[in-house]
Formats: sequence, structure tokens, C-alpha cells
Amino acid sequence: MGFRVMVVEDEPAIQALIAASLSGYEVRCAGSAEAALLLLAQATPDLVLLDWGLPGQSGIDLLCRLRAHGRTRALPVIMLTARSQQQDLVFALECGADDYVAKPFSPRELRARVQVQLPRQPGMELNGLQLDPESQSVSAGAHDLALGPAEFSLLRHFMRYPERTHTRAALLAQVWGNDSTVNERAVDTRVRRLRQALHASGHHAMIETVRGDGYRLTVPR
Repeated sequence: MGFRVMVVEDEPAIQALIAASLSGYEVRCAGSAEAALLLLAQATPDLVLLDWGLPGQSGIDLLCRLRAHGRTRALPVIMLTARSQQQDLVFALECGADDYVAKPFSPRELRARVQVQLPRQPGMELNGLQLDPESQSVSAGAHDLALGPAEFSLLRHFMRYPERTHTRAALLAQVWGNDSTVNERAVDTRVRRLRQALHASGHHAMIETVRGDGYRLTVPR
């Protein structure tokens, strides 16, 4: 998928709002600092959205732990807080937060602040097919191709590794990670949708089925 964002927030409704606001990103949620540390031990995200008022260990305590550890010292962290006093916000920044978003927040503002903290990704081009990770758009000449988030992530993975055969199991692990809603049959469905989206520009034939193995993106010679 796209950038990986960890949301450390104990309210399920706010977790859901953040995930919806960050469509196109890989969002993983933790309801406490302790749960967040377990996820961090598995993989380091590209950014953390961290609630100040967590149960048990506070968000500020977790922030200090992140800044004390070499692997997460430079990890972008945006604090989510209902506190509005200037001294609280300054304190969060002094503890190492890169930014803060006051609750209640607008989804548009949240997405904009996340985008500022993430590195810009270079565009990709292959046989006239252009993919822009920043705008989550795909085009080919005069054609603007309409891809859903799942098909966009799949195409980006194919374009990163042209001429490589990908098994369905590998695509599940590398494109969708721990998303339990996607299975091997769903991979076939999303490949079919990707081909349909690329049909307008004639690039659908680049996505080949490798019988008995999976799929690959080929570049005409």
C-alpha cells in the first residue's frame, strides 16, 4: 500500500474517522501505548498519530520513549489533543512532537498535516503509463485513468518490479499486509479491475497471468 501510518488512539470512533480521512494510506491502530509498542516491534511506520490522553501510559510518555530509541528517534509524530492551552502545545513540541492537531479536527486538516510530515515520493513511468503517489493518480497520454485505492496500490507494486512474477500469496503479503478482508480470490478480482481501468489507454495487456504462478507486469519491447 502507500505510506504506513500508526494511529495510537483509544476511542474506536476516532480511529475510524482517522482511517477514513487517510484513505490511500496503510493505517494500523493501537488503543494504548503498550499496544503501540507491540506494533512498533513488528514494523516501523512512516508516521505516528498519537493521542495525548491515552489510558495508562500517556501519549507524552510514549513520545519520550520514541525519541529515546534510535530506531524511532526521527519518526514523524503528530500529537492529537483536546488541550488548547499554549503551554501544553509548546510542551508537546519540546518533548519531540513534529506537529499537533487539536480535537475536534477536520479530516481535511488532518490529511494535510500528515502529508506535510511525509517525504515526497517520486513519480513512476513505464511505457507511457504514469503513476503519481502524491496525488494518487494514474495517467497515460491524454487519458486520466480512474483507479480505486486497492488497484492503485497493486499497480504501484507491479511498476516497482516489472517483469517479476508475483504469486497471489506474495501480493497479499506485500501489497495488503495484514488486511484480513483480502484473500487470494480477492487478489484475482482486483487484478481484473486493474486491467479494466487500464483498458482505456491500452495498457491492460501489460498485466499478464502466469499460469500456475500468479501475475506479472511486462513491458513491450
